[in-house]
Amino acid sequence: MGLHIIISLIIILIVVAVVVYTVSIYNSLVRLKNDIDKAWANIDVLLKERHDELPKLIETCKGYMQYEQKTFELITEARSAYQKASTLPEKAQADNMMTGALKSLFAVAENYPELKANSNFMQLQQRITELEERIADRREFFNDSVNTYNIRVQQVPEVFLAGLMNLQPREMFKAAEQDRQDVEVKFA
Repeated sequence: MGLHIIISLIIILIVVAVVVYTVSIYNSLVRLKNDIDKAWANIDVLLKERHDELPKLIETCKGYMQYEQKTFELITEARSAYQKASTLPEKAQADNMMTGALKSLFAVAENYPELKANSNFMQLQQRITELEERIADRREFFNDSVNTYNIRVQQVPEVFLAGLMNLQPREMFKAAEQDRQDVEVKFA
């Protein structure tokens, strides 16, 4: 009778250990999934700030750069694309468009010494640059979170529970092809 009780206790302990381990894996996968969503939400907040600052920058520049309509059109298109974007890939694409448009704006501004000396322009340029740095930092954190998540949902034993939870690997944030090109620097 004593041996039967000991065997029953061992079986119960094993079952409890398996349940606790499974719950632990489940909770860590949920945390990782939510970390990715939070990381993207943080990027989204910064992108919104950037898009809110752009009209101020454009208004400051317009008086100096009346002939640079193409640059303003690119920025307006990028802002519009971002506001219409609803999925992560659409927002990432709109973000890449905005990054290119801002590069164009700052490159064009180099041709206007009076604009470069304007304190409003300098403050806004500094603000946009600061936001760009913060966005880059958040993108790196997002990719770290996605990488950790992707590793976890593809390794044993998590892969089995991830399959039951219908967790699929996520796509990392990638730079647009144009952002991978060498930047041409010219001194007049």
